[in-house]
Formats: sequence, structure tokens, C-alpha cells
Amino acid sequence: MTAITRPQSTTPTTTPTTTPTTTPRDPLDTPSTRPTWDELVEAVRNTGQYTTTAEAARVTRIVLPALGVHVTGETRAELARSLPEEAARLVTSRTPVTRPVAATEFVDDVATRIKSATPARARWDVSSVLATLPHMVDTPLIDRMLAQLPQGYALLFGLPELTHAT
Repeated sequence: MTAITRPQSTTPTTTPTTTPTTTPRDPLDTPSTRPTWDELVEAVRNTGQYTTTAEAARVTRIVLPALGVHVTGETRAELARSLPEEAARLVTSRTPVTRPVAATEFVDDVATRIKSATPARARWDVSSVLATLPHMVDTPLIDRMLAQLPQGYALLFGLPELTHAT
């Protein structure tokens, strides 16, 4: 019997905007082989072009709990299972909201949690974290999260905003 080995992953050296954002994770990845905290933070550092991992970690620790309150039910639980343990704790650390907020309100809320953040800086930080998620979790999970969120969030995830024709 021949063993199947998973190819070694490489950390991107350019920002993820140069790779397709709809590429699903390696099918051999399971929750037991979810990314590490260091891999997540490094991806955020690359995406946001932060100079230090400490800065990327700080932003990640602010954005993930903010996202976690807007994703609910099994989708929230699946997101937590797909992320590193520390990230999972952040996603589930706050009680979900009862009213969804627009993407601009979400960014404004995050801006209040970032010292001296301008609206542009808050958008950058939010997108730097959220745009890494399509590379870390399965595409169907991202689709389910976006289905729960009001229109406008896809762009924060680095994805095109698709609308239904009426």
C-alpha cells in the first residue's frame, strides 16, 4: 500500500491579492490539521504588509472577535474549528449580535478598538485579516459566512461582491 503524503505548503512571499481568492484549501486539510496561529499571523502580516508579526497579531486579535459576533450558529462553530485554537477562542469570545450591521458599520466598530485608527486604516486592518480567511478555510464556509452577512462584506474578504439580478 502506497502512502499518500501531503505536499509541503509554502508561505506566500507576495500579498494574497496575487493568488486567486476562491481557491479552496487542500482537500487533505481537516480540522485536525488546521493552520497554526503563527501561520495565520504570518498570512495577515503578508496581506497587510505589516512590518512586524506583533502588529499583525495585534490586528488579528481585534478583528476576529468583531467578526465572531456577526457569524452565528453552525457557521460560527465551523469557522472556529477551521482556525488555530487561539483564533477560535477569539471568534467565539463575544456574544453574537442580534442585528447584523453593514460592512461600513463593522469597519467603524473595529476602528474604535484600534488606537488612533483612521477610517482608511481600519478598512486596511479589517481587510488584511478577513482577506486571509479564504486561504485558510474552505470556500463553502466563506460562502456561508457571506450569506449571513449583509451585502458589502465580500470586498472585505478580498472577494467580488456578487448580487442577484431582480
